[in-house]
Amino acid sequence: MDELDLLKKDWKKENQNYTQVSETDIYKMLHKNSSSTVKWILIIGIIEFMVWTGIGFFFNTDEYIKSIHAEEMMVYVESLTYINYVVVLFFIYKFYQNYVKISTTSSTKQLMKDILRTRKTVNYYVWYNLGMIVVSMVLGFIMGLLYNPKLTAVKDKIANDASNGILVKIICILTLATIIFVFLFWLFYKLLYGILLRRLKSNYKVLENSEI
Repeated sequence: MDELDLLKKDWKKENQNYTQVSETDIYKMLHKNSSSTVKWILIIGIIEFMVWTGIGFFFNTDEYIKSIHAEEMMVYVESLTYINYVVVLFFIYKFYQNYVKISTTSSTKQLMKDILRTRKTVNYYVWYNLGMIVVSMVLGFIMGLLYNPKLTAVKDKIANDASNGILVKIICILTLATIIFVFLFWLFYKLLYGILLRRLKSNYKVLENSEI
């Protein structure tokens, strides 16, 4: 933003003719920067979708479900998977829409609205993914505890524990593991999209504080 700061300083000079040029230059720079940032959000979203899809092919959930004889859970897992694909593709489509709108807008007020809309879309996308991680982990824990034969001894201990102390400990451990896992993914998304969102926020503040 160094070039933008220089333009803003020159913009305050009394030379009216140069002021008009500076106004145009500032807007063009903000517009170009915002459009490029949203394009990268779209690209990263597509790459992320492809990576997770590829991981899903390498780690076959259906085979795991069959190995622990939890076939009755198959419909729930598949439904959750399809819903996730639809929702993620919807967000990618919204990223594309935001990119097109920001790239074609010629109004300062509209550019500000588009920046806010993009930031909200990305934030909703991140929170959706974090929520889906929680749902997936809880479902995986439940399936493992109910169906995995390797955990039969643990289930017997829980059944014979009148005070439910073992169950409480397991729930606490699984809750802690989920919190840590979600926190790590939150840091990942913070790094992945945080820089881009800060750029958009900076552009919005410049537009808001100036009279371009």
